[in-house]
Amino acid sequence: MKLGIIKERKNPPDRRVVLAPKMCKELMAKFPDLLIKVESSKDRFFTDLDYENEGVDVVQDVSDCDVLLGVKEVPKENLIPNKKYFFFSHTIKKQSYNRALLQEILSKNIELYDHETITNKQNIRLVAFGRYAGIVGAYNGFRTYGLKYDLFHLPKAERLHDQLMLIHKLQNIKLPAIKIVLTGKGRVSSGAKEMLDGMGMREVSVDKFLNQTFEEAVYVQIDVLDYNKRKDGKVLDQFDFFNNPQEYVSDFMKFAKVSDLYIACHFFGTGSPYIFTREDAKSKDFNIKVVADISCDIDGPVASTIRSSTIANPIYGYNPKTEQEVDYKNKNAIAVMAVDNLPCELPKDASEGFGESFAEHVIPAFFNKDKEGVLQRAKMTENGKLTERFSYLQDFVDGE
Repeated sequence: MKLGIIKERKNPPDRRVVLAPKMCKELMAKFPDLLIKVESSKDRFFTDLDYENEGVDVVQDVSDCDVLLGVKEVPKENLIPNKKYFFFSHTIKKQSYNRALLQEILSKNIELYDHETITNKQNIRLVAFGRYAGIVGAYNGFRTYGLKYDLFHLPKAERLHDQLMLIHKLQNIKLPAIKIVLTGKGRVSSGAKEMLDGMGMREVSVDKFLNQTFEEAVYVQIDVLDYNKRKDGKVLDQFDFFNNPQEYVSDFMKFAKVSDLYIACHFFGTGSPYIFTREDAKSKDFNIKVVADISCDIDGPVASTIRSSTIANPIYGYNPKTEQEVDYKNKNAIAVMAVDNLPCELPKDASEGFGESFAEHVIPAFFNKDKEGVLQRAKMTENGKLTERFSYLQDFVDGE
């Protein structure tokens, strides 16, 4: 089987890659029938020479490969007919801006495997960049705090080599005795927690966070039942929240009253209550002045996130009184960091981590007759049609 790693062509070019050079070498040694080629690129973190030094062929044309691996969407004009493609298509939620892309994939008889659709039998994702979003997002949150109050000036994450360098920079800053609240318990929040623990910050319980003062910066990690409550006052379990979100209201304000920095890493499900609303942010008791919204749902559960930001310009201000964007250093502003492609700032670590998962869960499926059903579950299109699992997208494809 010939596998091609394609050049990223979406602008701005993504510096990440599905398989790093050393992983390519390992896979070809493990699977003698596997040949990996890499399309030449000046943009990715790993250079052509890095691949060549590991014995991987770097070529100008990968059209002879059976399977093509990318990170971001492939421009329509660059799609090669009758191939198997893996990339983030951003179509499974019927994203209108990529309708034409999915239509082109079908018309060119391409088998599409979206990285988001690669799951186990319990429908849990097997490959993701979420941890790295958490790592970079937490770092950016502290960078934002330092800039807002002119306390310290951290370099942008994209200028640093890896996670260890980010942690080293955080270990050298001096924070006042602030309180940091972190929402979520998944991959993204785990990445953020790694950074908080790595810089030596003390984690405290919910009760202590809400009711005690400290002489050092501390943080609390909270899950859905910590910041939501049932309308009828019953205390049930997480499954009740996930199954009946409409029966709950946000109880986040008790954290907002005592927090200075909010790192948002939650998953926001359909029908769930907003974490804090624009009216909540207007309250005189609302104390949060910096929000690192790693989840980045626009105009959603975190009211201050009125738009996404960019790696080039990662911070903007939100004035709760006017509900308008302002200078983030304005004394009335909540400084918002809402970059929606955070793992791009840590391309080395993100690529290596993603590649380890891809090599473990996906590559073997090509050689073991897909005994775990990974490929079958992930396949979105086949023979010019949507597969049964993704037939719900038919009206989207039809433009309805």
